[in-house]
Amino acid sequence: MQEQTKIIHSIPVDELTGAIAVPIYQTSTFVQESPGVNKGFDYARSNNPTRKALEDIVAKLENGSGGYAFASGLAAIDAVVKLLESGDEILAVDDIYGGAFRLFTHIYQKFGIKIKYVDASDAANVAEAISPKTKLIWLESPTNPTLKISDIEAIAKIAKANNCLLCVDNTFASPASQKPIDLGADLVIHSATKYLGGHSDLIAGVVITKTSELGEKIKFIQNATGSILAPFDSFLVIRGIETLSLRVKQHSENAQRIAEFLQSCDFINNVYYPGLSTHPNHHIAKQQQKYFGGIIAFDLKIDEKEIAKQIVSKTKLFKLAESLGGVKSLICLPCEMTHKSIPAEKRHQSGVTDSLIRLSVGLEDADDLIEDLKQTFELAFSNHEQKYFIDLLKNL
Repeated sequence: MQEQTKIIHSIPVDELTGAIAVPIYQTSTFVQESPGVNKGFDYARSNNPTRKALEDIVAKLENGSGGYAFASGLAAIDAVVKLLESGDEILAVDDIYGGAFRLFTHIYQKFGIKIKYVDASDAANVAEAISPKTKLIWLESPTNPTLKISDIEAIAKIAKANNCLLCVDNTFASPASQKPIDLGADLVIHSATKYLGGHSDLIAGVVITKTSELGEKIKFIQNATGSILAPFDSFLVIRGIETLSLRVKQHSENAQRIAEFLQSCDFINNVYYPGLSTHPNHHIAKQQQKYFGGIIAFDLKIDEKEIAKQIVSKTKLFKLAESLGGVKSLICLPCEMTHKSIPAEKRHQSGVTDSLIRLSVGLEDADDLIEDLKQTFELAFSNHEQKYFIDLLKNL
């Protein structure tokens, strides 16, 4: 069965009424037949039919044992970290989402959980950095924002050999493109705010587990801490999932064209996109991803934050905003926005320069988006004192 067919028919018809859309069960509690005897639901924090439908859908999409929906992507990450104990160590990808860095470093480190960051684009670095205290390897592939690719299957073998869990943040790829559990991961997380929801109208997160035993632990944490996803937001994520495969395909096609255009611009230093043959791990991305995704990052040959600010402030179709994965294209400056909480020195070490710009390529026509970038570069550089850029613009 093809992925789009599988996605559409993973969404159940309501058994009670035959409704083809999943109903929104907007209730806090459920009437019981007698104490402890119910229809599978007793209190909406513990379970809710709309949320359960979403959780079952994402579990199927990721080929996992169980899915668990949370109030945000960070709440989903938080639940996974709660599997650990004081004295344990997380080995995390160095080019990490700023919110995850903040949670790991500023919240959990003070409770005795050590965090070690490593360039996981080479599996040998992970093998070298792992220690007896490492209980969780944390990957993003592709990473946020420099689109590093990790060999998930190779790192899963390292994790298993060292008796630790592997969790993959699959937000950028989505299950329409990549299935980390099939590659050996124990847990997968998503900011469902992004591609799963797909319309920039909700905040949500999900955790998918490989085994039911691990799922029971995440379920206990979800119920005990209470950071659950509301019924209406669950409905919105389900609605978004219906078109996931089609959207990711188009996001990726648009992004490929834009990445190739950016690569032709002489004033751009690096273009980070796994669909480019020049990407260091293009061959790995090609093996483990169906599509290369809708996120691109690039920086300038002269690393000046002020010029980058001008660029992100002058686009018309690319909207200056946090987040990604929606229908409309977005642009941001990570050093001042998504990754501002990460110290500058660490940002620079992982490739997040002061002129690095991240694009979330939407579903507009690719030609229109390229024209938007062309006019933006002209506006941003035309009044700049450095003639270097003005001369290079002639090549656009």
